Amino acid sequence: MASFSSIGIGLGGNVDVNALIKASVDAVKIPITKTGGLQQQAALTNSKVSAFGQFKSLVSTLADAAGKLTSVTGWNGAKASSSNAEAVSVSASGGAAATSFSVQVQSLATAQSSMSATIAAKQTVGAGTLSLQVGGWAGEPKAFTAGTAAAVNIEVSATDTLADVASKINGSKAGVTATILTDAQGERLLLRSSATGEEAGYQLSVQDADGENTDNAGLSRLVAGMSTEYAKNASATVNGVAVSSATNAFSDTVAGVTFTAQKVTTEPVTITVSKDTSAVKKNIEDFVAAYNAVNSALNAATKYDKETQTSALLQGDSTVVALQNTLRSALQAVTGSGALRNLSAVGVISAGGLGAGNVSPDGSLELDATKFNKAMEDPDAVKTFFRGPDGGNVADGFAGKFKAVTDKLLAADGFFATKTKTYENALKLNAKEVERILDRADRTEKSLQQRYTALDTKMASLNALNAYISQQVATWNKSSS
Repeated sequence: MASFSSIGIGLGGNVDVNALIKASVDAVKIPITKTGGLQQQAALTNSKVSAFGQFKSLVSTLADAAGKLTSVTGWNGAKASSSNAEAVSVSASGGAAATSFSVQVQSLATAQSSMSATIAAKQTVGAGTLSLQVGGWAGEPKAFTAGTAAAVNIEVSATDTLADVASKINGSKAGVTATILTDAQGERLLLRSSATGEEAGYQLSVQDADGENTDNAGLSRLVAGMSTEYAKNASATVNGVAVSSATNAFSDTVAGVTFTAQKVTTEPVTITVSKDTSAVKKNIEDFVAAYNAVNSALNAATKYDKETQTSALLQGDSTVVALQNTLRSALQAVTGSGALRNLSAVGVISAGGLGAGNVSPDGSLELDATKFNKAMEDPDAVKTFFRGPDGGNVADGFAGKFKAVTDKLLAADGFFATKTKTYENALKLNAKEVERILDRADRTEKSLQQRYTALDTKMASLNALNAYISQQVATWNKSSS
């Protein structure tokens, strides 16, 4: 509110008009500022919006955890081991069948490498064009077959040294790396293919500026005097059957299994692939943790502290109670087929060791390792409980049913969307009412300012008149005496 120091002069300066106006304006704003008023109501609603935002995030995490239990990937976990990991390491992907096989490594994969003849250190190499073509060498004598990528041309100027040539080759990204070897005789250009395997070789050719491409003078000497070691695939046998790979990793030999040759072997290495239940256990533990996180947040938001006699933000809120009851009811879902029918049968029980049908005081869950391990003696039965029978509908399993409940809560027209809309509408109405009251307060302030200004002007006029009359009376009294 603006200050009007001039107001009150006509009233003798004894009236704090600004305070009177402020008091009147504050009185208009009482519905906003009072305890439980519009301001506190908006803050409370925003706090509830934040709380339900947290609930939504936690339920979303819970839905994701349930989704992992419906995914076939989590149930087809596999692990692999090697009898000699220093020679042959191994990994298995989901879906790999339980099996074992022997591997012998005859050779490791190599990259093609080349070395030019010696050139005097720092000497220019001669102008021309070098051409690098990636492809494969085969047969005896070796014959080159170009790959699908186009040849890369490297322009060499008359002032370039061997180091300049190496830098240009590396900058061309032709699939070949270059470096310089310096010894007592001078410098050599070393080339190496960026990848291993017979199909990742290369051919270096030259167009010498002097017109001679095969002599030992000018740029052509880099090619004419070059020695080469050709690339090789890694070779091995699996149960006696010969296999090869462009790299030391054999990823397409045994389905779902990648074994990597680390060195040549002198005796067979046994690879064993078995089911991995650790992923299943972790996914169930993640589901339990996600459910407990939601349950804990709901408990905290609805609790009543008897000692302090204070209620939490959403204590008594029927929609929160309904949300909690919906999730707890979903836990009781029973599958329609299979040896296992409920969560307790697979080891998911109420915290504190309570059995099926009982609820812990705070509604939390825990995974009983003993019961879980017992159930996992028949992993297919556990899988059927959570995601339904193979070839059936995932929605028939517990995880599918539970996820359907959470998906409905999270839907565009579901529980959280409806709650959010309700709060948004409440905040809009609150803001509109605040705006109406503030507008009224503003009009009240302006009206009072105008009235006090007019009153002050009038009083100033009356004061002047009073002073004049007093002066005249004094004059008359003086003349009469």
